[in-house]
Amino acid sequence: MSRVGKVERTTKESSISVQLDLDGTGAVEISTGVPFFDHMLTAFGAHGSLDLKVDATGDVHIDAHHTVEDTAIVLGQAIRQALGDKKGIRRFGDAWIPMDETLAHAAIDVSGRPYCVHLGEPEQFNAFTIGGNYPFVLTRHVFDSLSFHAQIALHVRVLHGRDPHHIAEAQYKAVARALRAATEADPRAQGVPSTKGVL
Repeated sequence: MSRVGKVERTTKESSISVQLDLDGTGAVEISTGVPFFDHMLTAFGAHGSLDLKVDATGDVHIDAHHTVEDTAIVLGQAIRQALGDKKGIRRFGDAWIPMDETLAHAAIDVSGRPYCVHLGEPEQFNAFTIGGNYPFVLTRHVFDSLSFHAQIALHVRVLHGRDPHHIAEAQYKAVARALRAATEADPRAQGVPSTKGVL
C-alpha cells in the first residue's frame, strides 16, 4: 500500500507544495527560501526516512515566519494524508537525540487528537536568529502547526543545550525519528491500533 501525501497551499503570503512518502529512504529535495529551515527539513526527511520534496516561496523579504509556518501546515497535512486509515502502524514512537552538548526528546501518538507540548528551550535565545534567516522561536511554532495539521499528539523537550543551532536541529531530528517509529508497520498489529477501532 502506498503511503504518499501530496498537498499544495497558496495564500497571499506564500505558495507551498509538499510531497512525501512515509516508506521512503530519506531522499530529500528542499527549497523554502529560508536556508536554515532547508537544513532542518533536510535533516527531518533524512532521519525520518521520508522521501520528502518541499517547494515553497513566500514573503521572506518581510520575515521568514509566514513561509515557515505555512510549510509546517502543509507538511502536517501531507503526513495526515499519507497515513490513510492508520491500519497496521505502531501508533506510538519516541526518540532521544544527543547533539554534542544538546539533548532533545520527542514522543508521538498518531492519535487523531492534535496536541503539542513543547518544553525546555533556553529563553535567552528567544530573540536570536540562526544563520541570519531563521528566528529561534519558530521551532516551537513549527511543531505546534505540524501536530495540529497531522492530527498527532507531540511532546518535545530540550533537556540540555547551549548552541541554538544544535538545540533546533536536535529537536527536528528527534521528531523525525519519533514519527518514523510511530508510523512504521507493526507486524503484530491487526487493523487500527486502538480499542476504539479508529484513530
